[in-house]
Amino acid sequence: MSDNLESGDNPTRRTVLALTTAVPVLAGATTAAAASTQAPAAAPSGLPDRDGQNDFDFLIGDWSAHVRRLPDRLNGSNTWIAYEGTSNHRKLFEGPANIEDFKVTSRDGSLTMHNQTLRLYNRETRQWSIYLLDTAEGTLGLPPVIGEFKDGRGELYDQEIFKGRAIFVRYQWFDISPRASRMEQAFSADGGRAWETNWICELSRNRP
Repeated sequence: MSDNLESGDNPTRRTVLALTTAVPVLAGATTAAAASTQAPAAAPSGLPDRDGQNDFDFLIGDWSAHVRRLPDRLNGSNTWIAYEGTSNHRKLFEGPANIEDFKVTSRDGSLTMHNQTLRLYNRETRQWSIYLLDTAEGTLGLPPVIGEFKDGRGELYDQEIFKGRAIFVRYQWFDISPRASRMEQAFSADGGRAWETNWICELSRNRP
């Protein structure tokens, strides 16, 4: 999640399907969870050697969310909106899947974003997929962003239509520690040569 929605909004960007299409996705998560109790399979040729099913474990629990959002994308804008709120994460089926409940409000109180994010790990490809959920509207955002972690940094991508143009979307997770982490979303309209960051979410751990 997004305007992000790897923690954020997204009314115009994504194609959405009825949430009933999430049933096979969640069923796959159940299967993945059962498989997670087994020893990691050997990586097929050409895939990463490491098993990344625990890469998002650092997110499990409750966080304070500090967001900066650029609403006017790929238009040379530098007008950002700041939000504050919460980002709460829990595992699904005790396996390599988790769900986020994300709610933030702009500092002037005029704008609120409340969304859910579903993250699933594919043990065959050793990659994560992130889906944006809107349970109020009963929709599942497609396509997901897909990618993996390397050297403590997560990068996930997809290709979408934005304002009639084909673009690349990139999620990055970095600056990860037990008490904090940072996620950014960026768009590219030139095949990935240049990127414009339009979403910055800094998480800080809520103390017990």
